[in-house]
Amino acid sequence: MKILVLGGSWFLGRAVAQTALDRGWEVTVFNRGRSGTAPEGARAVRGDRTVAADLERLAGEGPWDAVVDTSASEMAPRDVLAGARALESVSGRYVYVSTVNAYRGWPNDPLTEDSELLDGPPDADADYGRLPEGWEGPDWYYGRQKAGAERAATETFGETRAVILRPGVILGPGEYVGRLPWWLTRAARGGRMLAPGAPDKSIQPIDVRDVAAFALDQAVADRGGAYNCVAPIGRETMSDFLTACVLATGGDAQLAWAPDKLLQDHDVQQWTELPLWRTHAGVWRIDSTRAQAAGLTCRPLAETVVDTWTWLREGGVPVDHPRWAEHGITPEKEAVILAALSR
Repeated sequence: MKILVLGGSWFLGRAVAQTALDRGWEVTVFNRGRSGTAPEGARAVRGDRTVAADLERLAGEGPWDAVVDTSASEMAPRDVLAGARALESVSGRYVYVSTVNAYRGWPNDPLTEDSELLDGPPDADADYGRLPEGWEGPDWYYGRQKAGAERAATETFGETRAVILRPGVILGPGEYVGRLPWWLTRAARGGRMLAPGAPDKSIQPIDVRDVAAFALDQAVADRGGAYNCVAPIGRETMSDFLTACVLATGGDAQLAWAPDKLLQDHDVQQWTELPLWRTHAGVWRIDSTRAQAAGLTCRPLAETVVDTWTWLREGGVPVDHPRWAEHGITPEKEAVILAALSR
């Protein structure tokens, strides 16, 4: 099996490349060589996928049985379209990693793969969907961009050769966003630890290695289609997650559960100050039964937590990314809320 990974040097892309190598596949990675390194054994081709000459040169390195596109998270649909067109004649299948943000109803409504997508055209530039000054409605910019990129992949490779993966929150060793690392660091610090919302709230993070394995499974499948890549609804809770963080770090942290309203009254920023906490009704109501039927398996969240802590303790360093700094509540603000809980 010959596979091309667009990306391949950090987090999901690297996990895809490494998992393919572990399966004995021949792996080529294409990236600019600025973020991380490809796994040993992969053939690296350097280039910028927004440059037509680089895409033409890349196509000359083929053919491949499949392309797995993990590097288009901040890329305009028209650039995904150009890349897909350049590779269509030298690639059997195209697996595009999108996001649940592409749905119009996320995070307010429960979702299936049949839920309505946002209105992103396949040839949209990076300005499509930007919010006008003073806009007070939902921010659909990122979702529109990703929906357009999905259409670029499907329009080029067709319904049977294009596979769209829509993960929610991806965690695991190598995470660059900082959600799980922040919680682990906080748990290791010990003491009373602010825990957001209801302990039994279902959450659906997925391990990066499980997304990688499923992407490769779909690269060799004989079908196209879209799949929600999240853990099953109701299998894990916020309490399970935070308890696993405390146990993994071996600290003496004691979980202090704060109701949603108290956190909102203290202007806690959802999704970032206390990572994974969000009150919207649909945020953790994403159906993944279609993906499970196609072979998606999700390891226990506690395993992801332990492996990520091990990675950090062994000197693991994530790729530098601005989103890391967005996550985590300050000790001072946490102390104020903890004091309010004690009254």
